[in-house]
Amino acid sequence: MVSSEARRNKFIHQATCFCLLAILLHPTTSTNLFRVGLKKRQLELDDIRASRVISKLKYSHSQHPTDYYHSFATLGGGSSDHDHQVILKNYLNAQYYGVIAIGTPPQEFKVLFDTGSSNLWVPSSKCYLSLTCYLHPKYKSTKSKTYTKNGKPGTIKYGSGSMSGFFSEDNVKVGDLVVKNQEFIEATRERSLTYLLAKFDGLLGLGFQEISVGNAVPVWYNMVDQGLVKDKVFSFWLNRDTKAEVGGEIVFGGVDPAHFKGNHTYVPVTRKGYWQFNMGDIFVNNNSTGFCEEGCSAIMYSGTSLIAGPTTVIAQINHAIGAKGVVSAECNEIISQYGEMIWDLLVSKVPRRQVCKDLGLCVFRQETGIKSVVEKERSSALCKVCEMVVVWIHTKLKMNETKEKVFEYVYQLCESHLSPAGEAVFDCNNIENMPDVTFTIGGNHFSLTPQQYILKTRVAFSNTEMCISGFAGYDLPSPTGPLWIIGDVFMGAYHTVFDSGNLQIGIAVAT
Repeated sequence: MVSSEARRNKFIHQATCFCLLAILLHPTTSTNLFRVGLKKRQLELDDIRASRVISKLKYSHSQHPTDYYHSFATLGGGSSDHDHQVILKNYLNAQYYGVIAIGTPPQEFKVLFDTGSSNLWVPSSKCYLSLTCYLHPKYKSTKSKTYTKNGKPGTIKYGSGSMSGFFSEDNVKVGDLVVKNQEFIEATRERSLTYLLAKFDGLLGLGFQEISVGNAVPVWYNMVDQGLVKDKVFSFWLNRDTKAEVGGEIVFGGVDPAHFKGNHTYVPVTRKGYWQFNMGDIFVNNNSTGFCEEGCSAIMYSGTSLIAGPTTVIAQINHAIGAKGVVSAECNEIISQYGEMIWDLLVSKVPRRQVCKDLGLCVFRQETGIKSVVEKERSSALCKVCEMVVVWIHTKLKMNETKEKVFEYVYQLCESHLSPAGEAVFDCNNIENMPDVTFTIGGNHFSLTPQQYILKTRVAFSNTEMCISGFAGYDLPSPTGPLWIIGDVFMGAYHTVFDSGNLQIGIAVAT
């Protein structure tokens, strides 16, 4: 007879076949540093598809967007006499989670450590109507001597679901550190397939208080205020070796010099909430993509396995590495009807941001009525595609390409234009011939090799290996967007420091 545990695991594995990559982070320390270690599990193709549900998560409780293409990996590292270590595990290269404890005596939970959010929440014993709660341990306030009633309601909404409950206060143990009187949410309803599929029970946010639901003080803030860490710094090292037992570490209170080489490049945080900063141009095989020449906003985000960015650039990158997608009718329409005019305007030195406005494609009249609403939606789609095509043509013009070659290239991009929700799967045998992708941050270049930005997967029940692109399209409108979400694909190659004392982010080559 099959046990309930076996049935549950089978159900979760089967369900996982509908989405791509989930949430998390990794903590650790040395001398007055707090370390959290992670472990790895190999990713499978079915898990990639399953994570597509997870990847659609979006916070809607603030102006800051968050498209969660979550990743699973593991961390771990050396320790000292003053280290406080928590072992984190990596599930399917899409969820990084570790064990914390709440209450006295301690009640243990697996949580994701996420720089893209700021609240701590776990399932509540008062969660009766959500199936998810029956698959995870639940916090029981009546069992804790240090519990303090709060009762304030709290809700976090996502693009594919939501979590709601009420606030409570209790001691939270992370490794050997005990954060006293920490405010957190007891989740009484979890409306998302993400939580049903997840190996983690809750989430521990490491973002700023500005995006904290209920303005609750984040765990990291209390670690600092209660004198539990020496410096206002935490840092990440992600081991991208899928066969390694130790997946990496997060260090609270400083950095571990064993996990990086050279000096860190520091950039200021430009907007408190997420760890947001300014980024420069992006290059594919040393060729500029043009989109971020004048700068782009980005967030360093431990809660996602991929790098998500404007579809304009993602289309260029995925085309260059051989990813295939669906034909964009709007793209072909723009080229066939407006391509020559776009070319002439750019040759005449009209600023590329002005071209689509001059063509009348990005000028919207304030009208009402069903017909005008439909027309406005279509105009908006044409405007967006026009702006993409302008960037593509402008980039090639600067390289002195002939008109014939430029239009041939743009048509190819249209034909391989990827839907933001679609996974870019292709043959792993061509990895050696793929180009490097380079990001400009703080005036320095940080390159990713194909081996670093490609995620390898196993096809279930066979020995076939497939690969997916580490780049996904994500278009956030102005004024917040465009915005890049820099996840584990990048953080696996580069050691990352989150310095809340000086409001800056540091990046160095990981070892």
